[in-house]
Amino acid sequence: MSRIWAVMPAAGQGSRFGGDCPKQYLPLAGKAIIERSIAAILRCPDLAGLVVALGPADSRFAGLTCASDPRVHTVTGGDDRARSVENALDYLIASADPDDWVLVHDAARPCLSWSELEALLSAGDSSSEGALLALPVVDTLKRVDSDGRVVATVERDQLWRAQTPQYFPLFKLRDALRHCRLAGEQVTDEASAMQAVGARPRVVAGSHRNIKITHPEDLALAEGFLRELQQQVQQ
Repeated sequence: MSRIWAVMPAAGQGSRFGGDCPKQYLPLAGKAIIERSIAAILRCPDLAGLVVALGPADSRFAGLTCASDPRVHTVTGGDDRARSVENALDYLIASADPDDWVLVHDAARPCLSWSELEALLSAGDSSSEGALLALPVVDTLKRVDSDGRVVATVERDQLWRAQTPQYFPLFKLRDALRHCRLAGEQVTDEASAMQAVGARPRVVAGSHRNIKITHPEDLALAEGFLRELQQQVQQ
C-alpha cells in the first residue's frame, strides 16, 4: 500500500507581516503558529513522516515541542517556496516508494480541520492527478491598471482561491517542481507545478476557517477559528 508523507515549507520570513520574528513562530493560543499547523497534519493516522524546510539560520524550530516528535524531520529550505518543497521531497525520496503520496501544507495555516483533511485525502485517492483544498471566489473581481483604475470586471464563476494542504503523488510532484525550475517557470503553489506538466488536480471545497496568517489582524481571526474547532470536537 502507498504511504502518505507531508512537507511544510517554513524558510520564509513573512515580510508582509512585519516585525523581526518570522510569522510562523508568533504565538497563537499558547503555541507557535507552526506548531498548530504541524499538529493539524499529524492528525493523519497513516502519516509516515513530515519534513519541515527551514531557513539556513533558523534557531527557533529546534526549541519547539513538535521538533522532538519522531515523525518530524527538517531540511534546509531554498530561496523560494518551490525550492524549499523540492528540497524536502528530495529528502523523502530516499525513504519513499514510487507510489507514495505527499501533503504540502503552509506553516502559517494553523486552523485546518480534520474533516477538511479527510475530504482532501479521499479526493486525492480517487484521482491520480492529485487534489487541493480551495474556496470559490465570492467577491466581484476587478482588473485595474497601473494607476489603480478599473479596466474590467472579471468573470468569477469558475474561479477558486487555492489553499493548502495540496495532495499529490510524491515522485510526480518532485519531478514537476524540478521541471519548472530548470525551465525557468515560476510557480506559486504545488498545483501550478503539476499543471505545468499536464496534470489537472481536483479541487476540494475547503473552509474559510483554514486561514493563512498573512497580516497582524489575521491572528485574532485564527484564535476565534481555533476556539470554534475545539468546540466542535467537544460536542
